Amino acid sequence: MHQKYLRIATRQSRLALWQATYVSNILQQYHPNLKIKLVPIITIGDIFNIHKKTQEKRKGLFIKELEYALLENRADIAVHSVKDVTIAFPQGLGLPIICKRDDPRDSFISLKYPNIRSLPIGATVGTSSLRRQCLLHEQRPDLSVQHLRGNIDTRLKKLHQGKYDAIILSIAALKRLSLEHYVSTVIEPDEFLPAIGQGTIGIECRLNDTSTLNLLEPLHHKKTATCITAERAINLHLQGYCRLPIAGYAKIVKNKIWLRALLGLIHEKIIIRSEGKDSFDNAEQLGYKIAKELLYKKRKYTIYPHI
Repeated sequence: MHQKYLRIATRQSRLALWQATYVSNILQQYHPNLKIKLVPIITIGDIFNIHKKTQEKRKGLFIKELEYALLENRADIAVHSVKDVTIAFPQGLGLPIICKRDDPRDSFISLKYPNIRSLPIGATVGTSSLRRQCLLHEQRPDLSVQHLRGNIDTRLKKLHQGKYDAIILSIAALKRLSLEHYVSTVIEPDEFLPAIGQGTIGIECRLNDTSTLNLLEPLHHKKTATCITAERAINLHLQGYCRLPIAGYAKIVKNKIWLRALLGLIHEKIIIRSEGKDSFDNAEQLGYKIAKELLYKKRKYTIYPHI
């Protein structure tokens, strides 16, 4: 190994720094002599969150500056939550390394109530996710689902301040920050299908940087990567509908990929679902197939909303 130094670009949030440190620690185990430096960067998304100047959190706003750091050779890799990574990459960059997936599920958090069913009529639930909002409305149309911005600590603080009766957060994020004791109930995928890539860390880098790619190879988890390929294929095919709630979750069942997905139609107040199974080699094709089925059902409900 010729490379002795590695720079990791990361956002400055506590969760992002945890993820970058996690990658750093694993790399250090495989390459004890490697010197690693974190390069914290404030992104446009972080600035918008701080000043509350935007109404919609867009994935690209949280990674663009990290990609600039890679393109300008100010960093060698960038560590992301896969669910925040856009489908398209700048020329020369990619996401070749997918780490082993952590818990992909959502969690229900409340200081008063044990689960969604126990919430009183009209209770206020906070989440910024269109997917979670849509699923909450499906289960409990009587609830008041309100936008909830900020990092995890900020969201928990607002819960303590009594601004919300409950909030929905990713279990993986809570575990990484040692905050899992806040979880009132784990929400299974059958009830709340996870976001595409949820619970998974991915590493972006320059695709022609063979030295760095060789360093990163031990972190790549093939089964997780296969599942992520299927999930992200859904997003790729549905990218024209990025403002609609989309979910996708793949898992390995008896040596096949089982992929489930949903698309929320906000105006029609409908969630359409599709699922399928296929071999590992057909992960991407499976994602495309499921996305096409969702679009077919979407046209049916849009043209004939009462069917």
